[in-house]
Amino acid sequence: MAEPQLLLNYTGHLPECPTWSAEEQALYWADILEGEIHRYHLPTAEHTVLSFHEEVGCFALREQGGFIVAMRTGIWLTDKHGLLRRKVCDNPSNPQLARFNDGGTDHQGRFYAGTFWGPGDYNGALLMRIDNDLTPKVIQCDIHGHNGLAFSPDKQWMFTSDTPNGVIYRTPLDEQGEPGRREVFRQFKEGEGIPDGAAMDVEGCYWSALFDGWRIARFSPQGEQLEEYRMPVRCPTMVCFGGDDMKTLFITTTRENMDAEEVAKYPLSGAIFTLPVGVAGMKKSRFIER
Repeated sequence: MAEPQLLLNYTGHLPECPTWSAEEQALYWADILEGEIHRYHLPTAEHTVLSFHEEVGCFALREQGGFIVAMRTGIWLTDKHGLLRRKVCDNPSNPQLARFNDGGTDHQGRFYAGTFWGPGDYNGALLMRIDNDLTPKVIQCDIHGHNGLAFSPDKQWMFTSDTPNGVIYRTPLDEQGEPGRREVFRQFKEGEGIPDGAAMDVEGCYWSALFDGWRIARFSPQGEQLEEYRMPVRCPTMVCFGGDDMKTLFITTTRENMDAEEVAKYPLSGAIFTLPVGVAGMKKSRFIER
């Protein structure tokens, strides 16, 4: 079985939201707590960094160029240099208590961004969607920390995870992609790790980064674990597919809240890994504005 390999000589604080650009042959990712979007061009090994004035929870590449970026206080359209061009909406949560976290796009090129409820006293986070006409809409609540957004190849299901609560949900979608009532897809037990960021393959299987679990796992459309890949660090944060054949898994990891002893023992915490797999992943749509 293949083992994860380092992509580049880099360790971040809280890398998340890996996003593959087939056109550029480049991997993008955010370092949430450093307020950065990174780009690594695989053919030349060029690594560039865009800096923002707030935490960058998630982002997506825009069809028109640049990014749509969910920062702590709101969601913005930017150019390719990261310069803020248009504010789409404010954070509908209290931004002092809840920052944006995981997100991405659906098959229609709409952008989703969830929040993470910092106080942890109840499920105060939410998931919102930015439509193609830039209309914002809150579509789910009762979440502690939103993660794991992915969409099935048949467009019938949206998958999400609530990391602190250790659960993956799936939500039925109608023909217009509007969500119905969510249901539990898989609940995790103590010691299994908790589901963080995720990606979907062309067979409809869900790949989840198991935070605090030292592993990546692949689940069938029925929620059965089919495969697992062990990681050399405790906390993988998210996965995405890329490469020429979409059979390379890119994996972000973190060193957030780790003490000096753990970082010294596991110095690759916060690194980006690659893993060849036997099935192709779904391509992420760019954000489409109409």
